Amino acid sequence: MAKEIERKFLIDINKWPTNQKGILYQQGYLAITEKGIIRVRIKAELSTLTVKSKGTGISRDEFEYEIPIDEAKNLLELCQNDIIIKTRYKVMCNNKLWDVDEFHGKNKGLWIAEIELKREDEKFEQPDWIKKEVTGNKNYYNAFLSKYPFLSWKNE
Repeated sequence: MAKEIERKFLIDINKWPTNQKGILYQQGYLAITEKGIIRVRIKAELSTLTVKSKGTGISRDEFEYEIPIDEAKNLLELCQNDIIIKTRYKVMCNNKLWDVDEFHGKNKGLWIAEIELKREDEKFEQPDWIKKEVTGNKNYYNAFLSKYPFLSWKNE
């Protein structure tokens, strides 16, 4: 079992470098409960089934398994809510790998950066394109966005 220790941030799109190349992701949720989620994801030619616990703080248990892409496509059709479509950019900054997601469809306009850490108290330098930390704010988790898309929010 792997532990995921992750922090999330909103992006200042005006400071984001425009020359980045990303990979299109599609992901959906087969189950969203108080204890965790079951997600299916397709990224390029790789597809996975992932189980994540709710966790505490910024840590949670994560189990991820590669599955055949045709099965992933079938599972996406069984998902509870909207399918999340996003482009993920992998960016090295200050010796840390950042995952930056540009959302599409009903979540268009939302950009979120994530950094995975080895320890909850690990120090890191934020890139200048970070605007605001949203770690722990359920509104910015993909499972929430599949139920309540960004474009439907009133005050953002």
